[in-house]
Amino acid sequence: MSAIDDLATELSKLPGIGRKTALRLTYHLLKQPAGQSRRLAEALVTIAERVHPCARCHNLTEAELCAICADPRRDDAVICAVEEASDIGAIERAGEFRGKYHVLGGRLSPLDGVGPEDLSVVDLETRVQGGGVREVIIATNPSIEGEATALYLQRRLVPFGVTVSRIARGLPVGGDLEYADGVTIAQALAARRVMQ
Repeated sequence: MSAIDDLATELSKLPGIGRKTALRLTYHLLKQPAGQSRRLAEALVTIAERVHPCARCHNLTEAELCAICADPRRDDAVICAVEEASDIGAIERAGEFRGKYHVLGGRLSPLDGVGPEDLSVVDLETRVQGGGVREVIIATNPSIEGEATALYLQRRLVPFGVTVSRIARGLPVGGDLEYADGVTIAQALAARRVMQ
């Protein structure tokens, strides 16, 4: 195998990158000055060596605790459980949530061989058992696997006496009803609020 094939093979392992795109990226990198490719390679090595899961919530960080866990202004009593660390950014961009997070590391998917033991459920239970947590918001994706994960977490956490809630789902702002599917409309109706 050539160096070009090796790089294209590695790039094609990334999500959303097929073989053709991987080859295009490889040839693009070959057209760049050697220093730029070295900086990319160094950045990949650095991230692999420095970034690791937060000791408390499993978010990605370079320190022992991520910036959110280390922030004393955040509310320790409310934990938002998400599938992946990348989901935290989406919630943070909204600017509304002031609690802390817990990254599950995926979602239940028996067909893919992902069971409860593959997720950080025990660590979440330990945080809840430690006291001071009054609510766990489950923010898994609205897929079959995400719903199964939410139900599983609810069953595991309710015995600890905490409120377990689920993020609402429904129509996006600016969306048109005529283009929404039936499940989305049903969820929007179920999560309706009284206007004040």
